[in-house]
Amino acid sequence: MNQLYTELLPEDPTWDETYPRPQMVRDKWQSLNGEWQMDIGKICNVPFCLESVLSGVSTSPYGGFTMKRTFTLDDDLQGDLILFHFGAVDEYADVFINGNYLGAHDNGYLPFTYAVPREELVGKENVIRMDIADTTDKKFPYGKQKVNRGGIWYTAITGIWQTIWMEAVPKDYIVKIRTITQNDQVQIHKYLSDGTVEVEEKQIKEPHLWNIDDPYLYYDTVSYKDDHVKIYYAFRNVEIRDKKVYLNDSPVFLNGVLDQGYFPDGIFTPVTPKEYERDILRIKDLGFNMLRKHVKLEPEIFYYYCDLHGMLVMQDMINNGTYSFLWDTAIPALLPNMAHDDKNQHTDPETRENYIESMKAIIDLLSNHPCVIGYTLFNEGWGQFTSDHIYELAKELDPTRLIDSTSGWFAGKKSDFNSQHLYFPFQKKRMPKIMSNSKLPVFLSEFGGISLKIEDHTYSDKEYGYTKASDEKDLTDKILQVYSELVIPYLDKGLCGCVYTQLTDIEDEINGFYTYDRLICKVDPDRIREMNQKIRY
Repeated sequence: MNQLYTELLPEDPTWDETYPRPQMVRDKWQSLNGEWQMDIGKICNVPFCLESVLSGVSTSPYGGFTMKRTFTLDDDLQGDLILFHFGAVDEYADVFINGNYLGAHDNGYLPFTYAVPREELVGKENVIRMDIADTTDKKFPYGKQKVNRGGIWYTAITGIWQTIWMEAVPKDYIVKIRTITQNDQVQIHKYLSDGTVEVEEKQIKEPHLWNIDDPYLYYDTVSYKDDHVKIYYAFRNVEIRDKKVYLNDSPVFLNGVLDQGYFPDGIFTPVTPKEYERDILRIKDLGFNMLRKHVKLEPEIFYYYCDLHGMLVMQDMINNGTYSFLWDTAIPALLPNMAHDDKNQHTDPETRENYIESMKAIIDLLSNHPCVIGYTLFNEGWGQFTSDHIYELAKELDPTRLIDSTSGWFAGKKSDFNSQHLYFPFQKKRMPKIMSNSKLPVFLSEFGGISLKIEDHTYSDKEYGYTKASDEKDLTDKILQVYSELVIPYLDKGLCGCVYTQLTDIEDEINGFYTYDRLICKVDPDRIREMNQKIRY
């Protein structure tokens, strides 16, 4: 790969310049990104994980380590409390301010916050310290991370990989906002620092609906005493009728692409948040309308860009638990109807509880984003347990979104989709039978994966894909062929959506529409757009 870095244009904002929480904005904030000292004698450029080139470290410390930096409070951060927000830290972190212990966090994908009285910080040089440990413990969500990466498993990351920042609030403040829109009403639920919830209702005359081609957002300001935050919301509804997905009472085919959110220079984090937007626009320009965010939770700015540009999102939960290639991939691929009682799978109580708590937090975090139309609970059996019960729990938490309980195989009784993965020729032959026998809308939630190596734009000498192509024309031909076999004939026969693997190459996997560095589109864009014009109701 001749150019490792994804493109950073002069007008691109840095992470330091980008407010991290677009759905709940206060006027004054202060970034704690930048150079953090490590006890291993290195300096890490936050918010990039230690293994990345952008961090300046490019290594994985053995065992635990400490990161710290000094800061002074900006004068315009006026309030009773300073909130310290941590976007994501992988995997376990103890947090200290000026030697005082604030608390611990043990999920490498979820944000967390601590409050400190402003009077303890003003007028002096302060030290924030984090004691971090990461063993890629499978009891916690780990996604596609693997210490010995290769194939469909990617570089394991360590440490801070999202923005660390501060903002000032009064003693009584808004902790979070939940917006619920229905018909011409919006309910704004304000979760307050005293533990209560205050609800504000508004009527919007003839609301302007959010959809793919017209992603209209309403911007507003809400207040509680002396606390004021800017928010946005949208009117849209999603449901299934007659084996089709309906968005605002109109049928929409979920024409999606797998998006795993990896970057060659930052691994989990692009050099600029605008790179998220460029990925969304790249795939939208090819004629697709949905991204399946695959076993990774992104910073909120990603979902804001999806909201802004009308890109639908199917959000995966992040798998934990053990994985067996034989039992979780090979055998079910060969024997898709193999009996499988997931009540007795992955029975460790702590692992199950960690998954459930992570799922609850993800649903809560993304609840206000109109782009998110559904959730994938388990992927190909990884960490799967009591999927029917987990479906009921997810629906109770958010009845407004669709649920793909078991993407690929090991289906239980409860799901909104018949979700299938069909990569190989012997699997593709099953499609007519799948369609004729399914009582649920069929969701082809993974297929394709055709590889094409572009010299000087590959990450390694290894090549992973399900079928090979020789050049741009051959890759485009093969993609059009698989859509003509598996998608187009079934548009009016119960197929509600599909997800092609994948948006970009990732490390050894070279089966993307784009190279890993995003510098080359590997297909003929005009032919892909023409194909996608046919993939609609």
